[in-house]
Amino acid sequence: MTSSTPASARPSAPRPGWEVGPRSVHAADSEALLRAYLIEVSDRYYLLHEGRRSTDEEIASGLVEFHSNDLVPPNAVFLVGRYAGEPAGCAGVRLRDAATAELKRLYVRPAERGTGGGAALLTAAHAAARELGARRIILDTRHDLVEARALYARHGYGEIERYNEDPYAEHWFAKELD
Repeated sequence: MTSSTPASARPSAPRPGWEVGPRSVHAADSEALLRAYLIEVSDRYYLLHEGRRSTDEEIASGLVEFHSNDLVPPNAVFLVGRYAGEPAGCAGVRLRDAATAELKRLYVRPAERGTGGGAALLTAAHAAARELGARRIILDTRHDLVEARALYARHGYGEIERYNEDPYAEHWFAKELD
């Protein structure tokens, strides 16, 4: 890459073995990661509340209802993290207003958890949010996603008041960007 490449378009490697960079949300590896993310959060929800896993029909419906089509430039970026060269995680960042970005769809494949992928994706997401002009980043998550909540706390996020009407959100976080 040349030095004229914008910072948000350059891959970052904040953790050994991880490389994170922008990717089309519609690329095959992006869609596979988003599908894996939805299966995991849906299965966790249904196991907790109904004692069963999600069905193929529920996943197909969820991919339509909870699409990621808005994670595209110029007001958003979708990031794919590669571990040892293979797609292993993702995160989306979109502007909510001129100063506030929202983190969406942070996910690391189970086999790569514990390797620094969550931190690598957060580092890249923070850089992307700053590149979009944001000074603050917010997110929502569920109570049962305890690993995610712990990751956000380790990276300086604090709980805030509800900022959206997502029926599945139970916790809202924010962080001021340096």
